[in-house]
Amino acid sequence: MAKLCLCLTGKTIARDLEILNKYRKYADIAELRVDCLDPDERFQIRRFPERAGLPVILTIRREADGGLFSGGEGSRATLFSKGLAYAEADRRKNYAYLDIEEDFNVPSIEEAARTFGTRIIRSFHNFGGVDEDLAGRMDRLRHVGDEIVKAAVYPQSLADTLRVYREAAKARGYDKIILGMGRFGANTRILAEKLGSYLSYVSADDGDLRQAAPGQLNLKELAEVYRFKKITADTRLLGILGYPLHATSSPPFFNRAFTEENIDAVYVPFPADTLESFLEIAGELNIEGVSVTVPYKEQVLPFLARSSERVRSVGACNTMVRTPEGWAGYNTDIRGFSDSLLGFIGRKDLAGRRISIIGAGGAARAAASEVFRLKGKALILNRTLARAKRLAQPYKFPCANADPEGAEMMRKYSDIIIQTTSVGMEPDVGGDPMPDYKFAGHEKVMDLVYKPEETVFMKRAAAAGCRVINGYDMLIIQAIYQYQFFIGTEFPAQLRSRIDL
Repeated sequence: MAKLCLCLTGKTIARDLEILNKYRKYADIAELRVDCLDPDERFQIRRFPERAGLPVILTIRREADGGLFSGGEGSRATLFSKGLAYAEADRRKNYAYLDIEEDFNVPSIEEAARTFGTRIIRSFHNFGGVDEDLAGRMDRLRHVGDEIVKAAVYPQSLADTLRVYREAAKARGYDKIILGMGRFGANTRILAEKLGSYLSYVSADDGDLRQAAPGQLNLKELAEVYRFKKITADTRLLGILGYPLHATSSPPFFNRAFTEENIDAVYVPFPADTLESFLEIAGELNIEGVSVTVPYKEQVLPFLARSSERVRSVGACNTMVRTPEGWAGYNTDIRGFSDSLLGFIGRKDLAGRRISIIGAGGAARAAASEVFRLKGKALILNRTLARAKRLAQPYKFPCANADPEGAEMMRKYSDIIIQTTSVGMEPDVGGDPMPDYKFAGHEKVMDLVYKPEETVFMKRAAAAGCRVINGYDMLIIQAIYQYQFFIGTEFPAQLRSRIDL
């Protein structure tokens, strides 16, 4: 079972112990990052394992390897020696592990470590990508049989991440730590057990503490949201596909539902720069189901073996499920949207309502389809008029550019305004999809962005006196419908109040 290692990056020993005690219940191992300590504190490291009360990795990371130590190798060797000096027969008082890089060659330090039961982690860091022969490099890294080999690589694409999984499968017969840094590597930290990795490094999201490496996840998040210690080789794998996938609340929702229902499954984000690379990694990892978000709701259609009537009618898919014949596609955005909107306005239909829909992507397709079904009349606005026309034509809706002229047309379709684009979503929270539209105060405004809770567009509307709602309610409703496709049973009604985020 892969272990959770809490990286301690405080400036003082006291601060590191404070953090360790705060998060002790989650951690199996702690890593003392000596390079992050103030210079005077670095000479107080010998007694740290005894005070920590759990296995500790001694690490002094150089700047070239992503750390803060700027001294020479002689100075670093001296610090390692101080950490290992006067080791005791009670191994619980010694460092359990010593992390040294592949080019660090001081036999006396290695001999001292082995004499007192300290296992050596021999590591390398590749911040430029993923080695073509990663498994071969790891095989060559070991000096003796009891060493743990650590490879920290930096995938530049999801195709690179796929190589990490494939190379990890080749590196067999010894304990290894293998992880991907950065956005594309985050799922390797969650799925350490499926990689065959000895441990996964995590940070403490606590004020002054620096993240020990790019893409490192929060300890509590990995332990509680992703249920890291319950993931096994047999755990069912589901996820969310999108790019850049900065903001998503789907993993907490689904993983908490799996916890409540005691379902052996985990839901993981997969930011994918290309759809093809995701489909490859989905095959490699046997991903059983996936939520599809921007920009792939339309792009996935040619890859579906079969699709629901709703997918075919709106030309967008937000839910894929693996079947023996291939991927089956569904659209739960449609019901999620209409359930949320009708609840918001307190009506059973949209008869007589004149509505503006901003955007022409997958979410806009779902919105337009439901507005038409519910007897509403909509104006479609988009930065690219051709896309707006394609969406509006089947319903005989008018359309316009998302520009000052379009803003003027919106006044005739302003009972309800539905904002479906990603403009204003984290991290680019300053965007406004229709800055030229001036709210009159009577409009009911639904912005499908839910992170942040209130976009610039919503703030302007609320300031003018409009009633507003973000996309969170729709997210939860459509996820409840997705759950049924993923798990094969209806979402338990009693869970709704317990796992709203």
